[in-house]
Amino acid sequence: MGSPFLRIGTRGSPLALAQAREVRRKLAAAHGAHEDSIELVVIKTTGDAIVDRPLAEAGGKGLFTKELDAAQLDGSIDIAVHSAKDLPTLLPPGLIVAGYLPREDVRDALISPRATSIGALPHGARVGTASLRRAAQLKRLRPDFETPLLRGNVETRLRRAQDGEIDATLLALAGLKRLGLADRATAVLDISDFLPAVGQGAIAITARSEDYASHTRIGAILDHDTGVALAAERAFLHALDGSCKTPIAGHASIANGVVHFSGMVLRMDGSESFEASASGEIADAAAIGDRAGKDILARLPAGVLAGK
Repeated sequence: MGSPFLRIGTRGSPLALAQAREVRRKLAAAHGAHEDSIELVVIKTTGDAIVDRPLAEAGGKGLFTKELDAAQLDGSIDIAVHSAKDLPTLLPPGLIVAGYLPREDVRDALISPRATSIGALPHGARVGTASLRRAAQLKRLRPDFETPLLRGNVETRLRRAQDGEIDATLLALAGLKRLGLADRATAVLDISDFLPAVGQGAIAITARSEDYASHTRIGAILDHDTGVALAAERAFLHALDGSCKTPIAGHASIANGVVHFSGMVLRMDGSESFEASASGEIADAAAIGDRAGKDILARLPAGVLAGK
């Protein structure tokens, strides 16, 4: 048997595998290749093994990527598929974000057996989440909520909500759609009320910076507009030196050749939020996100970025 057309590295969760299979399917179709000629290599990451504490306490976003990064750099895999919101702002030397698939719905979804909206949840409701952003945004709307830590894959979180262990949880609608579970969403939250995480809904593909053969192969399936939006969003995160320690939200969209960006930093308890928006030409996407980040940075009280 000959060597594979391409080796794709992925985490082993059901959502990660669904995303990697989507990349494989699109690559096979674009190149007239059989899907079996594109190998999926499942790699367990440190982040997958930690389920008892927030990632911020264990090292942040890189916990979901470092083993995949190492496999790329040592040549075990050619490309890696990630949820864009899991990517650190800076990749290790020798790796780049080669691009993104067309973006899915960026919105968050409420899952609750007890209420059909955030406003309808009872006083003091327990809304489980592993996201500092979601916890802070929830408390911004409803300071009475408790937000216990809820780790695990999508199915685990859905089950714990359904079993009544918590009153509700929030999940990315994109992930539910990719798993065929969109019907489990009780309500979809409007972006104007609940700004998503940077990169939410986008599948990112990383590659070695000088692996031109892989760049050429994946170029056929990359989406230009998603790349533009993510350039603005990741520049915003980079300007704030954003990590898992601070509730940060950001979203860019493109309409009629213009990039529109909105970003937010919140205190952990949701008691204060700091917002910025910026617009401009597509060619200036990164500068737009950077400008919004620096705008907020200039107004932030001491300690907010340290999670205080």
